[in-house]
Amino acid sequence: MLIPRILLIYLLSRIVSRMGLSVNAEELSEIVENLRVLGSDVADVEVKRAQGGLPKSLRETLSAFSNTRGGVVILGLDEAERFKPATLPDPAKLAADLASLCSTEMEPPIRPYVQIHPFEGVQVVVAEVPEIPREQKPCYYKGAGLTKGAYTRIHDGDRQLSSYEVQMMLSARGQPKDDLERVPGVGIEALDTHLVSAMMLRLRGSRPYSYRDLSAEEILRRTGIVIPRSDGSGDDVSVGGLLALGAYPQEHFPQLMLTFVHYPTTSGPDDETGVRFLDSVAIEGPIPVMVRDALAAIRRNMSRRSITTGAGRQDIWEYPETALREAVTNALVHRDLSAASRGSRVQVEMFPDRLVIRNAGGLYGPVTLENLGEEGATSSRNAALLRVLEDVPIPGEDRAVCENRGSGIRAMLVSLRRSGMTAPKFDDRISSFVVTFPNHSLLSDDVVRWIGGLDEAGLTDSQCMALGAMHDGTVIDNASYRKLTGLDSRKVTAELQDLVARELVEQVGTRRWARYRLLPRGGTADTGGRLRRTTPADRRGEILEALGATTASRAELASRTGLSDQTVRRWLTMLRREGLVEATEKSTASKHTKYRRASPTDQASPPNG
Repeated sequence: MLIPRILLIYLLSRIVSRMGLSVNAEELSEIVENLRVLGSDVADVEVKRAQGGLPKSLRETLSAFSNTRGGVVILGLDEAERFKPATLPDPAKLAADLASLCSTEMEPPIRPYVQIHPFEGVQVVVAEVPEIPREQKPCYYKGAGLTKGAYTRIHDGDRQLSSYEVQMMLSARGQPKDDLERVPGVGIEALDTHLVSAMMLRLRGSRPYSYRDLSAEEILRRTGIVIPRSDGSGDDVSVGGLLALGAYPQEHFPQLMLTFVHYPTTSGPDDETGVRFLDSVAIEGPIPVMVRDALAAIRRNMSRRSITTGAGRQDIWEYPETALREAVTNALVHRDLSAASRGSRVQVEMFPDRLVIRNAGGLYGPVTLENLGEEGATSSRNAALLRVLEDVPIPGEDRAVCENRGSGIRAMLVSLRRSGMTAPKFDDRISSFVVTFPNHSLLSDDVVRWIGGLDEAGLTDSQCMALGAMHDGTVIDNASYRKLTGLDSRKVTAELQDLVARELVEQVGTRRWARYRLLPRGGTADTGGRLRRTTPADRRGEILEALGATTASRAELASRTGLSDQTVRRWLTMLRREGLVEATEKSTASKHTKYRRASPTDQASPPNG
């Protein structure tokens, strides 16, 4: 069966998501086979012919893999000849030269796992390059220096890091203090008295031990809202204090604002009608005001949609307000506040099919795209600003701006899950962070009817959500299933294997890069011309026929029928429950346990078979 290009790229891009496990011969063959189908390198795999020694461009790839998510380098294949093996003069020397390059010419030194593999009659050198710890980034080639020798991996190529991206990586080595930087000559008079009073009231009530007996000036100093001048002549407001409580922060930082634009088409302006946008708003003020006004602008441009629930149909907003509030707040609070990024604003863009929120500065600290939203995965670039906003209410509301500290992403995912929507796409680009909310329901009327047409009893709500996602073309893995459903890893594995056993889903890849997609099936065309998926066949008759008068294990039955082990196990369970098949041993956990037909006196005729 041909695998779609997008799925192949996805599988290969995840190949080294868990470093420390070496590529074996079987995995190498799978990688190369997929590369031949794609016809090019991919994000996490780089192939070089290397017949003349180590290519100079390999330094860029080593830097890029180390600064991104790691990757696999294969030396001894010719990409121009559809990845045919290229005979290496001395594979052992090439492997040694590669290890030496990594340890002596890269800073910090790289420790790849280098192997020599026999492959299609020749030997190739395979190196698994790990991503280096965030506190050591950026990795660069010493000969070119930090500013010109550091790279990142984009698609199947290596791109030199900009000076700003290098700065971002360097700042992530410690705790940034840009939010505590003094704004020279701007004192307490620049603060909004109502916001200050509301914050102090909450502080004295929630933390009496630390703040009850302090004066207003002492509270402002303790929280880092104002910073004493070195000459003792008074206080200056900090950058974070101005953004959290300032009457009009944009007087001093014009671009530290938020813009909202509602576009008429999925690509932006409508060239045919000349309509550039349906709504455009520049939102200014302190962060609490910007959060309030941004939500009002989004709400004003949203429509309502219907979802199917256990009680029937329910009308809800296109995007859950909790998810929007957390995304907007995160963008404003966690954005980079260094001098290099103060000319950029937070952007909110609404399209017919999605909502996009972007801010300067990528993820900070130990938080990664893989663990984003998981319990304990939290880090604050602007720690002082975040601490202040925990006690600053949104104007007109009782809630604080950052009341979900450390759990904002989880709250976002939960609200989307309750609305039956897809989890957002997070994109960490070092210099920026982008959140994209797809505008569709996983369980729309069409999808609910489609799932009902599968005629599969006993599907869980979470399995239905996953099927809805895959129905829209999404490729699911264990991590994305967890984010989508909120289940733990063991439960997710069981549910995915059940979907495979039901022949609703097929597993592509194994172990560290196992991914799942709808199992393509023929059927009748719907009104849109697409094939409806037919209900899986009843496999009782096939299992009984393959079993015959002999005893056979699950593995043997899978080989005889061509069915997956999960599918054979599911139908064997049904046949045992119906008294048609019995195990020859007490334990049925092993796939090598033998089964036989039940005695004729106990047998009933199998349904459909």
